[in-house]
Amino acid sequence: MPISSCVVWKATAGMLRRSWPSLAMPRWIWAVGLALLLLAGVVLVLGWVSSGFRGVEGWIGYLGGAAVGAAILWAGWWVLRSEDLPAWLGGLLVLTTLLRLGLGVFWFVALPELGYDSPAELKGYVMADAFKRDQAAIELALSEKPLLRAFQGYRGADQYGGMLFLSALIYRYLGGGIPIAARPLLMVWIVACFSSLAVLYTWSFSRRAWGAPVANLAACGLALYPEAVLLGSSQMREAFTISLVATAFYGLLRYGQERSWQGLALVLGALLFSLLFSPPMAAMLLVMLALAAMTFGFRVGLEGKRVFYQPRFWVILSFLALLAFAGVWLTWGHFAPQGMSNPLELVSWWIRKSFDWQAHLSEQASGWLQKIFRNSPPWLNLPFLLGYGVLRPFLPAALADVTAVPVWRWVAIWRAAGWTLLLPFLVYAPLRAFRRVDRQNPQDINPRMLSLIVWLGILAASFRSGGDQWDNPRYRAMFACLQISLAAWVWVSRRRLSDPWLRRVLIGMGCLLAWFMPWYLLRYLHFAWPVGDLFKTIGLGVLSTVLVWLWDWARMAERRDE
Repeated sequence: MPISSCVVWKATAGMLRRSWPSLAMPRWIWAVGLALLLLAGVVLVLGWVSSGFRGVEGWIGYLGGAAVGAAILWAGWWVLRSEDLPAWLGGLLVLTTLLRLGLGVFWFVALPELGYDSPAELKGYVMADAFKRDQAAIELALSEKPLLRAFQGYRGADQYGGMLFLSALIYRYLGGGIPIAARPLLMVWIVACFSSLAVLYTWSFSRRAWGAPVANLAACGLALYPEAVLLGSSQMREAFTISLVATAFYGLLRYGQERSWQGLALVLGALLFSLLFSPPMAAMLLVMLALAAMTFGFRVGLEGKRVFYQPRFWVILSFLALLAFAGVWLTWGHFAPQGMSNPLELVSWWIRKSFDWQAHLSEQASGWLQKIFRNSPPWLNLPFLLGYGVLRPFLPAALADVTAVPVWRWVAIWRAAGWTLLLPFLVYAPLRAFRRVDRQNPQDINPRMLSLIVWLGILAASFRSGGDQWDNPRYRAMFACLQISLAAWVWVSRRRLSDPWLRRVLIGMGCLLAWFMPWYLLRYLHFAWPVGDLFKTIGLGVLSTVLVWLWDWARMAERRDE
């Protein structure tokens, strides 16, 4: 059907051009006209929703926001003009933006009716943190206070102040004519536009790293990845940091391959903006960029010198490190305890605070977790919570939980399905990379270190959030660009050169999910199931996996003998 529709469309367009030569205009005119029509549609729809579906009187208030969002998309495309971006990628960018905006409008309209009666949901917010920060931003925007006050006195709403400042800036200067209750839709549009840029920079990063097939798959995967879509439809800082991480790694790779200052400027700009939203995240991004630069193994120009052998590289890296430390020092008071001035002491405090948070979660855990902690040695609690955090959101738990209202149950299943599909490829990626199944092109990114970087981000998110079902996935999603690019590399490289271990990893994941499903049904529905012990359930999953692996190994050995 899509192919026949395309043929009909092309034939109709050709007939129209022959009948009316004036229609044979340059392609860019058609693109601009279509973009203006889409923007007009967005403005009218937002005005209609903000008026309570009674008219479009508030449409004029969204004109400025529509212009800013369009400028963000155009600027993101213009920066990558040297990458020879395919036309379909522009269509994907538009669809990605509309998907996030449409979902944000759905939350705004549906959650007051379908969600719980929490203050955030009654106002149409899918994230409680976004609600708290947005209320403070609207209050600051309507007051006569300078917007820089966002970095002072609003720590309860925004620990670092950057997202609060940006929201208040948009509400003050672009929110005129929009009802106060509907102004969050303006921010949803801006967030949707900026978060969609991650698709462009993920494609560009993956194409330079491994070629067009990986890039195409990675761009489409990120456009549809549930956690990225969810964050891009809400007023969350992670929607910005996902795009900033993609930009930083693309800039690093571009600088390494071309020695272009444009690539270095992208790295610097991404770090500066990350510092505005979250200094700890900017510091972690800097560490990951340094690891990547030292171990990717890409070559520079025709000289064949590795990047980290050049003194200029270390000068630039030192400058970026000093810049990051300067930014942390300027924002020190927003996240460091009063009286603390030593950076090493701050790191130690952060680790202790994370351990304390883990202990708090242990105390507040559900009955089955408390039972596990009581019957296991204390040193096992942290590794268990780390592994638990890596698995969350867990698909069997989402499927079996019938206590949630329908809209939240479907959101939980949607998020868990996305992570469950991605996780096996991330588990398999280091196995393939370190076993050297593929012969690496000297110009390619080294997937071994990228695998380590991805898992460093996953474990850091799990450690910091203690396996929380909301904080843990959104911290982890900041590095969705790298995760999905690595998964796309696994899929494409596996199609080029088969390896049974991907199949075995998928089988192992399937066995664990199959054994956990009745265990969760026993918890939520009192399903008649004889195995109620968690460790026995894990043991059955592992044993089933080993048996299937042995059968697969024997089957392949028999084929080789034939």
